[in-house]
Amino acid sequence: MEAYLDNAATTRPFKEVWDIMKKTMEEDYGNPSSLHKKGMEAENYLRNTRTVIAESLKVKEKEIVITSGGTESNNMALIGGAFANQRSGKHIITTRIEHASVYNPLLFLEKQGFRITFLPVDNNGHVDLEELKNALCEETILVSIMHVNNEMGAVEDLQTIGEIIRAYNPEILFHVDAIQSFGKFKIYPKQLGVHMLSVSGHKIHGPKGVGFLYIQDKTKVLPLIHGGGQQKGMRSGTENVPGIAGLGKAVELIYENHADKIANMYCLKEYFVEEISRIEGVKVNGLAGIDVRDTAPHVVSVSFKGIRSEVLLHALEEKGVYVSSGSACSSNHPSISGTLRAIGVDNDLLDSTLRFSFSVNTTKEELAYAMEQVKELLPMLRRFTRR
Repeated sequence: MEAYLDNAATTRPFKEVWDIMKKTMEEDYGNPSSLHKKGMEAENYLRNTRTVIAESLKVKEKEIVITSGGTESNNMALIGGAFANQRSGKHIITTRIEHASVYNPLLFLEKQGFRITFLPVDNNGHVDLEELKNALCEETILVSIMHVNNEMGAVEDLQTIGEIIRAYNPEILFHVDAIQSFGKFKIYPKQLGVHMLSVSGHKIHGPKGVGFLYIQDKTKVLPLIHGGGQQKGMRSGTENVPGIAGLGKAVELIYENHADKIANMYCLKEYFVEEISRIEGVKVNGLAGIDVRDTAPHVVSVSFKGIRSEVLLHALEEKGVYVSSGSACSSNHPSISGTLRAIGVDNDLLDSTLRFSFSVNTTKEELAYAMEQVKELLPMLRRFTRR
């Protein structure tokens, strides 16, 4: 048996996504900028995807910029937003648990003379709202806070955060990395006071290499890519029609029967957390005094005392169980997770933590099989470690 439990890294595309991408490559392969019929057929896919995305967010189609994925969306929002608004100030606020695609662009901006404030979080990964209030100042032009943490599933209170920002100064841009939350929650940026929102296709059973950035109308953002002026000059370059068509289909499908899908995922998470917590020397992170349903439905961070995460990860891999030791985007630069440090995980567990992440296709049988393998492997690996 196989148990793929690394869905926060990437998901298997829906079959309908494969089908529509195949059609665009075999039949509707025109350049969407061409004026003839083939070009118009390709352009229709772009329009349809923007329509589907806009409807899911309750925003305007013109507020959607298609990108190559979450990293580009975050870079466009942060770097493009900062440079476009720097005459108003050069102070940016974020958190200590952001993804590398937010953290590293902000380090770049810091080198360009911007001042970055990193807000602390509590043991469950929630932003300290008083610290946010204290950090806001006349120089603040941008606040970037992720909706769902990719390593341990903390869900930030975007409604309250947006209210705090607007109460201080409604001109301050509010950017949200929604890469782990889109498709898991219904998100309406205008209700939340969000000016920019980043999403990636391959987290919602769409293709890799495509995503989008919502930019509220009249929000000033400088484009990062210049060229032929596609997407009204915000993101030049011939559009990835197969990827965009697949993205649109994924967005459409992920929100079908959405409440039932998410309820099932929470049931699976409750089962998994309850069962794995019974194993000796195992600790689930980010659930100190809160209910599982106060977290994201698909991410569980588990620390295993006495075993390095990489050793257990590969032992599970040999049994057909696929998990992660943290963010997949940081796997080429292994280091102790800043998120785990920020939420106060004990030092002896920092390098002993794995991420189990589910999708709408995950089954209880997969979870039971994975836990069976964990129970069998832990005693053996711990004996080996002690020697």
